[in-house]
Amino acid sequence: MVTSALPDHDASLALYRQMLTIRRCEEQLAKSYQAGLIPGACHTYVGEEAIATGVCAHLSHDDAVFSTHRGHGHALAKGVPPNQLIAELFGKATGCSQGRGGSMHLFSPEVGMMGTSGIVAPCILQAAGAGYSFKLLRCEQVGVAFFGDGAVANGAFHEGINLATNWQLPVLFVCENNLYMEYTPIADVIPVEHPAADRASAYGMDQILVDGNDPDAVFRVARDAIEMARAGDGPSIIEAKTYRHLGHSRADPGTYRPPEEIEEWKKRDPIPMYRKRLLDYGVTEKTVSGIEDAVMKALDEATEEAKASPVPALELGHTEVWADGGSAWRN
Repeated sequence: MVTSALPDHDASLALYRQMLTIRRCEEQLAKSYQAGLIPGACHTYVGEEAIATGVCAHLSHDDAVFSTHRGHGHALAKGVPPNQLIAELFGKATGCSQGRGGSMHLFSPEVGMMGTSGIVAPCILQAAGAGYSFKLLRCEQVGVAFFGDGAVANGAFHEGINLATNWQLPVLFVCENNLYMEYTPIADVIPVEHPAADRASAYGMDQILVDGNDPDAVFRVARDAIEMARAGDGPSIIEAKTYRHLGHSRADPGTYRPPEEIEEWKKRDPIPMYRKRLLDYGVTEKTVSGIEDAVMKALDEATEEAKASPVPALELGHTEVWADGGSAWRN
């Protein structure tokens, strides 16, 4: 298991700010869902913020990220503004997908967020495809797939990994192992302890297992893997052990999980853990509190902006159907 190593001062503050932005945004969305403001599904990332933050800290807008149904954190870490993300879940025209996608279809190509999906594992194949394109173009861009532990039981996992390793594509595969395949413990259906990392050697890759609740540890292993991919030295798999604090979706109370298990993992919550680490390393309480106040203020404003935004016009549903952005209604 990879241990932590504190990045420099500015990078550490940026990690805390990004994790906190994801957490506060998810909390706002959970409240909004209960208030009936979100018409579709809502799968929150609470508890897993360190993974998206640590990985995306090394990505530019030119790099391509492909995500899952639990993709709010990935979208925010990749650069989607909170007001656009919240508006999208509200079904508003100012959302990143103009209110047409909702939680599971967040799409913002201008920042390299190439989509979330409710289908299990296609992001693995999509990231491999992006890596293939980047290799053909001889550029230094990287494709990244975030997926859950359950995806390793899907054929797309093996197909995508095999393709990427065989052709040495610039791809990073990130398995967010939160111990549950929706409602089923991963240990009940996978015969190895580490569903992604234990399979890496079968494809000629190193086993990279990291504490997914430690942003510094994730930051370090992601930096090395992404630098390797950019240099043309092939793909990597990172398995990050973590835990979602809430149910599979906001409609799920999560009662199938032992209460003592939930409480034990909450003691390893990445947000308060990292706050303490910053203070221990000499960051002042004023600096940390200032970040917290600024993030909360920004999320409150983003939520109010989303509430006030218009719903998309019906005609919008017929646009951007074709590659040139044209309407479905053609002669």
